[in-house]
Amino acid sequence: MKRHLPLFLTLLIWATHTMAQSQASLSGSVSDQTGYLPGVNVLVMETSQGAPTDLSGKFEISNLPTGKATLRVSYLGFETVTQEIELKAGTNSIGDIRLSEASGDLEEYVIQGTMVPSQLKAISIKKNSLAIMDVIAADAIGKLPDRNAAEAVQRLPAASVNRYHGEANQVSVRGTPYSWSSTLYNGTRLPSSNFGGNRNALLDAIPAEMIQYIQLSKAITPDMEGDAIGGSINFVTRSAPQDRTLNVSAAGGYNQKSQNGSYNASIVYGNRFFKDKFGIILAASIWNRNFSSDEIVLDYNLNSAVPAERYSINTMNAKRYFGTRRTTALNAALEYEFSTDHKLFGRIVQDQFDDIRPVYETYYEFEENRYRYSNRESEYRTYLKGYEFGGIHHLATNFKMDWKLSSYDSYYNLDTPPSMPSELKGLPIAQFHQNLEGDFGGRSSDGHVYNIFDAPDGKGITPLNFDPELTNENDFLDPNKLTLQQLIIYQIDQRDRDNVGQMNFTWDVNPVFTLKAGGKFRFKKNEAQQTPLVFLPNALLGIPGAAPLRALSEFQRMDFPAPGTFFQEQDGQFDALAIQPMPQDQTFEIFSPKFMEENDINNYSPASNATTKYDGTEDVYAGYIMGTYKITDQIQVIGGFRNEFTKLTMNSFAYDDETDEVTPVSRDNDYNAFLPMFHVKYSPREQVNLRAAFTRTFSRANFGSLSPSESVDTSTGIPRISRGNTALLPTFSNNFDLMGEWFLEDIGMITAGIFYKDIDDFIFTDLSAETIDGTNYLVSQPKNLESAYLVGFEMGITKRFSTLPGIWSGFGVDVNYSRIHSELEVPRLDDEGSVISTDITTLPTQSSNLFNTSLFYEKSGLMLRLAGNFRGASVETINQNLGPDFYVHVDNNFTVDFSAAYSITDKIKAFAEIRNLTNEPYVQYLGDNRDRITSSEWYATNGQAGIRFIIF
Repeated sequence: MKRHLPLFLTLLIWATHTMAQSQASLSGSVSDQTGYLPGVNVLVMETSQGAPTDLSGKFEISNLPTGKATLRVSYLGFETVTQEIELKAGTNSIGDIRLSEASGDLEEYVIQGTMVPSQLKAISIKKNSLAIMDVIAADAIGKLPDRNAAEAVQRLPAASVNRYHGEANQVSVRGTPYSWSSTLYNGTRLPSSNFGGNRNALLDAIPAEMIQYIQLSKAITPDMEGDAIGGSINFVTRSAPQDRTLNVSAAGGYNQKSQNGSYNASIVYGNRFFKDKFGIILAASIWNRNFSSDEIVLDYNLNSAVPAERYSINTMNAKRYFGTRRTTALNAALEYEFSTDHKLFGRIVQDQFDDIRPVYETYYEFEENRYRYSNRESEYRTYLKGYEFGGIHHLATNFKMDWKLSSYDSYYNLDTPPSMPSELKGLPIAQFHQNLEGDFGGRSSDGHVYNIFDAPDGKGITPLNFDPELTNENDFLDPNKLTLQQLIIYQIDQRDRDNVGQMNFTWDVNPVFTLKAGGKFRFKKNEAQQTPLVFLPNALLGIPGAAPLRALSEFQRMDFPAPGTFFQEQDGQFDALAIQPMPQDQTFEIFSPKFMEENDINNYSPASNATTKYDGTEDVYAGYIMGTYKITDQIQVIGGFRNEFTKLTMNSFAYDDETDEVTPVSRDNDYNAFLPMFHVKYSPREQVNLRAAFTRTFSRANFGSLSPSESVDTSTGIPRISRGNTALLPTFSNNFDLMGEWFLEDIGMITAGIFYKDIDDFIFTDLSAETIDGTNYLVSQPKNLESAYLVGFEMGITKRFSTLPGIWSGFGVDVNYSRIHSELEVPRLDDEGSVISTDITTLPTQSSNLFNTSLFYEKSGLMLRLAGNFRGASVETINQNLGPDFYVHVDNNFTVDFSAAYSITDKIKAFAEIRNLTNEPYVQYLGDNRDRITSSEWYATNGQAGIRFIIF
């Protein structure tokens, strides 16, 4: 069979070439004064054949008769152009068609660089797409207070984000788990070095300046990656412009909580050479920001054998994050057109995200009746590096082939402490303990500490208005009494590498039917570890002659950073914890072989640590075929299937606690995904689309979930174990979508739709309690559940009030809302594994209500925009055995941002941005009581102001 395949392709190409000899094809591009325009309707009037321009502003129409023809080019808000052309047999190229604005108002908008041009592009791409899709264009990203890719996506309907210390880093689509959305870079799924081996890419490493378009496809077509239950988020990077371009921007800002400044700068240069055959674009940016956040974390005694005591509080931790984040990025793209039939292109990306994050945390350890104090010096670095190289070739007037080879590498590591050998580097945590002479007050009659509403006798605490009620006035947090008890180096390096090759063939069989087929292979290598190295003083272990324990007061210390903002939202409740921490140099000195030797501190890491490391290979072989058939000028049908075969091997180690032996283990997990898809697009009028779609998609299990290993973390209040599960199955979903789109004449739109997902083999992370050698652990492990479903409604409106008189004509609104409901059956099991009851819950991370809203004003070169983003409450973590009363939820979260811009001239723009005006905390809670918090974190308001220059 294989040896006949080249012959088959040769015959196919020869046949299509022969059929096309007497026919013509037409190609060209469409632009305005700002550059190429996507989604422009290009029509040959005599035949009613046409095509929209692609993201690069190019169009192709094949299977045309030879002779004279009239070309009609139309675009919302622009003058329609008609042009007489002479079509000859073979390829015809008419170059670039330049459009002009249809009115003075629009011309003013374009020249002054407001939101209108970007909305035009986004609406046009959405209108002409085959998939159900939402779009953001680059110039819109630059006019919102969004500084990374995730924050830009959150503005789209049914999209919500996860915030990590105040900055968005992951995207959920339609309430589905973050890993269920496929994150693509120019159509190729990005590797991910996310903590824990998660597949969802960390988007805070991608600055918004690098992006040309963001496409969010909610119902995909067979030529897209199939592991996309939530949707497919495609970041399209900048391509070579039509004309020489040089833009620069610079900004400075301030963070209210850290009381420090920030700066941001970018430059974009593009040009064409050799009679416009060779194009290049370079984009570079740097964003340096100081940040701070305060967080309260509560651990509950979920592993208590007495059910009534499971809401008692084991520890409460008040922590201050204070550091610097720096994103640097370089993107480059080049292309060379040998002729209208052959083009080669290449792109490179080099992104680095440095997260330098000292953490100062104090634990109230109620069960141990002591304080624990930690100094952490976190220097996380995330890299995304890679390249792609490909070509587009017209083998006949109606037959096209495109191909691409790419290699991307994402890795995340900590190269500290600097004085430790390379095999002992990671996240350093120095922990001090102080035993109380008296006791914490607020204890209930059973000796435990509760939230006051959970206490059996009504005597408890209020964490957000906390008073330790010390029974001994000398039991304040005291650096003279805090002694060094253990040093931990937490090794959490992650790396994910992809080598990808793909090829697609497009055959315009006749004027109404197009056939497309292709294949893709991806060879992935994933490596990770979550290894805690533990160093203990001999004095703690009672070894005779050991050096005495060291007190915190014996070390070099510095002023507490920005003390006036420490838990300022709590009116000074935690001021007593703002003691002087050790500076970074002192912390690193403690984590050195010299210090450990002088103070009799030795490595007591268990031999079982080998089980916390794993690596895996994943080979994916995918192929698809799809057809697009135009039944009438108003009805278009898209159908086909995609098949993805995955070959997975995971490697780790097993530990025998009786013999202390470590042996390698390897597990295979191969599976196939057959994914049929069908779309109908009905356009009863030019400005109206009705869409219906059935798609089958799936989601691969995270690498960390598939690992045959486990990791132990003793640095938190309750010791934790994370286990993998090599028997996990991928999750599949049958998706049904119905969507209506009405495109308004004044550059706006109204959309509404419903969707339903029937889900099999849902993967969730179960929490359970386990006692090992007398120590109680909280154990998390991924598992499959049989079925779930999700149903929802979404709507959106973008409307400019341009018909109102005077100043009022500059106002507009942009609103979208999603209502989502899901059900997941979670069986409760007895000790023998038999089902004793079934709980009904929602999917983790699924919010019932999502909405984005903004009020904007654009006129006379001034743009003002007030934007709000709301994410409703959701289940975050499921506890299978204990049930819904012990699920962890995320509370409602509403953020408000403001942005403004003013065109000083048509080349110089001033802008300002203020983020998180509401300063609403990010809250998680246990069970059904929002006051039973497990975490509450405050970030404060921040912003920046700057200027952009369009040099040419």
